Amino acid sequence: MSTFIELVINGVSAGSVYALIALGFVIIFKATEVVNFAHASLLLAGGFITAVLHDDIGFLPALAAGIAAAAVLGVLVEVLVLRRARVEDQAVLAIVTIGIDIVLATELTRRIGTQVLSLGDPWQDKIVYVGGIGIAQTRIAAFLVAAAVITAFMLAFRFTSWGVAMRAAAEDGETASLMGIRLSRVSLAAWAIAGGLAAIAALFLTVFPTPGLDRGTSFAAMKAFPAAILGGLDSTTGALVGGLLIGLTESLVTGYQGDLTFLGRGIGGVAPFVVMLLVLLVRPAGLFGTREMSRV
Repeated sequence: MSTFIELVINGVSAGSVYALIALGFVIIFKATEVVNFAHASLLLAGGFITAVLHDDIGFLPALAAGIAAAAVLGVLVEVLVLRRARVEDQAVLAIVTIGIDIVLATELTRRIGTQVLSLGDPWQDKIVYVGGIGIAQTRIAAFLVAAAVITAFMLAFRFTSWGVAMRAAAEDGETASLMGIRLSRVSLAAWAIAGGLAAIAALFLTVFPTPGLDRGTSFAAMKAFPAAILGGLDSTTGALVGGLLIGLTESLVTGYQGDLTFLGRGIGGVAPFVVMLLVLLVRPAGLFGTREMSRV
């Protein structure tokens, strides 16, 4: 039972980080209807800036710089590439983001090389014991920070003028534009916020028990993609629920992998994608996604 509880706690912690990343996918999709496959590169860029600067300026300033850098990079992608593409087909723009991801990831992995970079977090490998169950402080911090950030975003999305503009643009972009909402500003804000969320997630993807930031971090970040699809690409609530489900699935399957040898090795890494496919067979729009209706 103690093992099960520990796995659930770790799963909820990891799931909250996946929810941050999935929220970035959802924000951009709601604002532009584009699936951003370059999101993992934004995460890697934010984490890299934090790792490079923390020795010189300290952890919190370096983290702020990483968040700002990822946000600016997201804005540059939107302004310099997607906006100039002059393509109205969102599927084509999604393919463009794949190209952007390849370019950014190639350059970042070249700079990282074979290094494993520390982001200078203050928790290190400290363990807290509660009722005989050991919980890494990084896991607790990940859950608390992710919960605070997601709550702040949900409140802003619900009660601020930006949130109203975002919801209006997602509901009917043409009507929102006629009502005076500048869709270009909504899109810029969405890319900036998504980049900032990715940089925060980069921190908790690379702290203990993982060794640090390396060239494979962007692949770990892509585990959040099933969370966004599972919850529904146009649902912020779906991003949260999908992230938690994927985190719990990965943690439990990996933890009990010894009892699942008949499924083959490495099933823990594949399980999130299997769950995504099973859900999509029943609900193609995701658990909370909006089903498209057509009149015939």
